[in-house]
Amino acid sequence: MSDDTIRLVTVGRILRRRWRLLAVLTVVGALVGYGTSMVFPPRYTASASVLLPGQWEERELLTQVDIATSSSVVDRAAAKLDWHDVTSSELRDRVSAKAADGNLIKISGTADTPKRAQQLSDQVAKEFVSFAARIAGGSTDPDAATGTEALRQQVVETNRRISDLADAADPGQTVESVQARTALEKLRTSLEEAMTKLDQADPATDKAGMVVMGPAARPTGEAPPTRTQFIVAGALLFFLFAVIGHLVAARANRRLRTEPEIAAALGSPLLGTVDVPGEQGAHRPQDAAPRARIRRLLGIDTRWDVPAPQRSGDEAGRRIRYQRVCARLRDRLPSPRRLLVVVPNGDATAHQAAEQLAAEAQGDPVLRVVEVSTDRPTVPDRDTESGALVVLSAGSWTAEELAGIAEACADGSHEVVGTVVVGTVLARATRSADRPSDDAAPALAAHGHMTGGSL
Repeated sequence: MSDDTIRLVTVGRILRRRWRLLAVLTVVGALVGYGTSMVFPPRYTASASVLLPGQWEERELLTQVDIATSSSVVDRAAAKLDWHDVTSSELRDRVSAKAADGNLIKISGTADTPKRAQQLSDQVAKEFVSFAARIAGGSTDPDAATGTEALRQQVVETNRRISDLADAADPGQTVESVQARTALEKLRTSLEEAMTKLDQADPATDKAGMVVMGPAARPTGEAPPTRTQFIVAGALLFFLFAVIGHLVAARANRRLRTEPEIAAALGSPLLGTVDVPGEQGAHRPQDAAPRARIRRLLGIDTRWDVPAPQRSGDEAGRRIRYQRVCARLRDRLPSPRRLLVVVPNGDATAHQAAEQLAAEAQGDPVLRVVEVSTDRPTVPDRDTESGALVVLSAGSWTAEELAGIAEACADGSHEVVGTVVVGTVLARATRSADRPSDDAAPALAAHGHMTGGSL
């Protein structure tokens, strides 16, 4: 697991080196979003406002919002609309309400056409006002809406009969007649007080009836999420997932990057680091297979998580590094100095460096280059070599793979005398005149022929 902090420079490196892949994935995400929008048909939303005159507390407004979206209101609206392709339960999912400033209840309805959305919001608003009026009257039953008025009529009739009884009583000044008239007057007063209290307790007398603030405006655009939003969301999600995937892969990368780690995994000393020009060493494999061509087209045939190559000096400076490695080998090896140069299979940069190292050695020591597979490494048995030299590029191999190479060398009776780590640099446009002559390659071939050739 890499412990490097994920920084903006890492994201910038992903964008620079994987922009083709990110662009393709973004287009794929946009197509997926477009396909998703085809599954979900467009929706339109219209809103109607209902005014609640009088003084209303916040909790009372929230109660009215719940009433507006209740099944009692929506089911009545569905019955009036009589849409055969939409059930009442589906309409309940398409109706919403919220309390707005100024004692307004905003009722919204969503449908597949602008006309239906307008009809739905208007009908729900009407049913809400009617249902709220019946609740204010004391019952949700339409037959009981006139109960309070009938009670008032009965009280008036009772008062009239009390007056008739008072007139029919003995007009004399007897004790009994006075008591009877007094009792009737007390009964009349009690009834009037009861009706006054009933009027005061009636919410309809304290708050005027609700009013629908005109018909809902017919919508002119789709309700979110629109098709454009689906396309943008799909493209953005695929882009973010691609970047996050690269970052996760980089965090989980177990390839060794530093020279001490590589030398410790091989169990051998580090003899030095050498450079290979990027134009030569970092070339891409020219595989003609369709999959390889696609990888080159998307830019995923080379790694993105390695640092950008630094600009190097002239070729003479690079040759000095090789010559110093050869000098260290001469100091460590007894005569005759013969070494097996082990390069992991597929490490083109290391192979280029091994060939250059053999050319700089000029037969002292004699280097024979072999490539071994990291899956099942096998090293030729020891013949006349004094040991093995492992040449590999940094950041390409895990500790387990390098340990397998070291074990393969031990199985072939080769002692790993040292490790050379190869890096990639950017060569100058004008090369030094001290570059190796054209006969360096034949010299290398001659050394390889003496020891069995490069494998």
